[in-house]
Amino acid sequence: MNIVTEQHISGKPIKEKPRARPVRMVRWFIVVGLLLAGLVGGLVWFNQFRGQMIKQFFANNKPPPFNVSATEAKAEVVPNLLTAVGDLAAVHQVNVTSDVSGRITEILFTAGAHVTAGTPLLQMYDAPDQGDLANYKAQATVAELSLDRAKQLAARQFGPQATVDQAQATYDQAQAGIAKTQAIIAQKQVRAPFDGELGVRMVEVGQFLNAGTTIVSLTDLSVLYANFTVTEKGSAQLKVGQVVRVAVDAYPGRTFEGKITTIEPQIMTDTRNIRVQATIANPDHILKPGMFATTTVVLPDKPPVVTVPETAVDYTLYGDSVFLISEKTGDDGKTSLSAVRTFVQTGNRIGGRAEILKGLKPGDRVVAVGQLKLQSGAAVAISADPAPPIPANPPRY
Repeated sequence: MNIVTEQHISGKPIKEKPRARPVRMVRWFIVVGLLLAGLVGGLVWFNQFRGQMIKQFFANNKPPPFNVSATEAKAEVVPNLLTAVGDLAAVHQVNVTSDVSGRITEILFTAGAHVTAGTPLLQMYDAPDQGDLANYKAQATVAELSLDRAKQLAARQFGPQATVDQAQATYDQAQAGIAKTQAIIAQKQVRAPFDGELGVRMVEVGQFLNAGTTIVSLTDLSVLYANFTVTEKGSAQLKVGQVVRVAVDAYPGRTFEGKITTIEPQIMTDTRNIRVQATIANPDHILKPGMFATTTVVLPDKPPVVTVPETAVDYTLYGDSVFLISEKTGDDGKTSLSAVRTFVQTGNRIGGRAEILKGLKPGDRVVAVGQLKLQSGAAVAISADPAPPIPANPPRY
């Protein structure tokens, strides 16, 4: 059967239908691209606008100035001091002991009492020695009589000179025995070697005391030594007779004056320090040997130096600095103050003030209190409250 012979089918030949272009898809990509471009552009514009507004906000919204206390740097003559540490020692101090051994029969002192030189402190058993002394005295008496008789006979030519010499030797031997026994008896009565204060009693009655055993300590507190060391560099400034001020922890705020009496003639090779000894009068007996002491040697005055209160100096690992107050005039004609961190070279600290060797000049205004909250260049305002005063009795360095 031929397909064209069918009545209900057209006799025209069948042709392929042409493909349509993707117009809708292209339009969709274009629209999406425009939307993305608009979104990105909006974000960029918003970020720029936000940054500009933030910058404008902070430019117009400056923090208020910090209230600080200010002070001026001064040029003044400060005491030239050399500070060191040491300890106190007694000029006369000893542990009283016995030269011989024996049993204690009597204790003649009270612990803690003041004694003078030669005061009996302790008696040991000496009855055998007293018996030997009586024996030697009797021998000396007989020997003296024999010597006198021999001398009389020799003077009359009735006796030889050898007899006189023998009698003299016998008498001398008896006297030597007396002296030796008296020395032993004296050793068994222990006496104070000098004036001073007794310590704690270390023995008891009836105790057998060996030679060299400590009985009691004896210390003369009227005069003390202050022993300290200074560096090799500082030793060139020391001289015998210079005034030394001593401070101890037991009496804060109080100083005791003395004078240098001895300077060691050689430097210690292990520490490169030199030993110095000062003598200090202690009439009230309040200083004790062994106390830790801070010593300050008063040296000749130096030329005037710039000083500021210690509170104005900021001590850090990066160096010492102060906040220098500077004054500037703005475009509107108004005057403002700012604090700029300025590094300085500091020297000694004396009486609550610090020496400034480099970095400041007299008359410069610096922040005395309140610099912990500051940054370099920050605006400041001078507080009406005065700076804290230096203490009446500042610590001596």
